[in-house]
Amino acid sequence: LIGCGGQVVPPAGWLQRCYDHVHAAGGLCVADEVQVGFGRVGTHWWAFDEQAATPDLVTLGKPIGNGHPLGAVITRAEIAEAFDGGMEWFNTFGGNPVSCAVGMAVLDVIEEEGLRERATRVGARLMEGMRSLASDHPLIGEVRGRGLYLGAELVLDPETREPAGAHASYVADRMKAKGVLISTDGPHHNVLKIKPPIVFDEEDAARLLAALREVLCESALQASAP
Repeated sequence: LIGCGGQVVPPAGWLQRCYDHVHAAGGLCVADEVQVGFGRVGTHWWAFDEQAATPDLVTLGKPIGNGHPLGAVITRAEIAEAFDGGMEWFNTFGGNPVSCAVGMAVLDVIEEEGLRERATRVGARLMEGMRSLASDHPLIGEVRGRGLYLGAELVLDPETREPAGAHASYVADRMKAKGVLISTDGPHHNVLKIKPPIVFDEEDAARLLAALREVLCESALQASAP
């Protein structure tokens, strides 16, 4: 999933085609799963799996430690062995047993508590609610995403899709005032970025949708919305 591009979901086969072109040019492909990995997309553990693509390296961070400072790079042996070529490289805390135990515990909890399945279920509820809001508010030009990684693109004109960046900033600020944290993303900062912790449940989703409905109806936003 293309996060900083605005929660864009590529068409089927797109990622593997990209990888094929990179490999043909002699390059390596890196899948950055820091934001979209660890079951966040629900149907798969990793977002690249949804595309049936195999990267050469996978980078992981933040969710892997659930607050503990931890990151990881996963790759094939022959790529890892390329570091053993005389260059000086070290990591002060690399591979320490405490961090490894934390990371393993996080994986156990995701599996034992069915959090991937929850991301699928609650994400579908959020998607349905967001699209229902979009039918009442033309300011929302599109809702997209997977699992608990969703984006709502705000536009000034449903036809031209002129980005509504100022409106998105307003919505994010007002949601924060209501105790709900979302952010903005995309080249024009007009996409509401929704990526709650995967322990997010149906009650949390209902609260988010209710708060968003209130904000979208505020007079200050309505005055300049399409």
